[in-house]
Amino acid sequence: MAEQSVQPRTRRGPALAVVVAGALLVCCAVLPWAGLEARSDILGGGVASDIRGIDDAFGVYTLIAGLAALACGLAGVLTRPRLAALAALPGGVAVVVLVLFLTQGNGLRDRISVQLGDWLSIAPVIRGGWFGAMACALAVVVLAIVALLRRA
Repeated sequence: MAEQSVQPRTRRGPALAVVVAGALLVCCAVLPWAGLEARSDILGGGVASDIRGIDDAFGVYTLIAGLAALACGLAGVLTRPRLAALAALPGGVAVVVLVLFLTQGNGLRDRISVQLGDWLSIAPVIRGGWFGAMACALAVVVLAIVALLRRA
């Protein structure tokens, strides 16, 4: 009898993990994804301008994909755990959108890099929010596959 009460909780583990990864993906969509930094070693300082994920259309798409993954994970937790496997689709879309942000979006495409010795250095940078979003999107895909392969 004790074995039956433990088994349903462990079956829902991957679905719950999909919920957490989807929620983190939603949070990462509002963090800074890219920026432009200007530094001067002579002046001993610099300035930066950041672009948050939701400031770009690709960030909004990532936010929507995160919400969809979260909904799929919740469906898996509340009903059948294998429904969480549907989160692989929005997770995969989020991975593609994040790559497109760097290659085609306003993230880094229109940015130039200037190096004038120690006087001035201007360069585009990728911020931690983009890396966090990519990690969460990949986690959603992997956890959704685990939820599918997990025995019911």
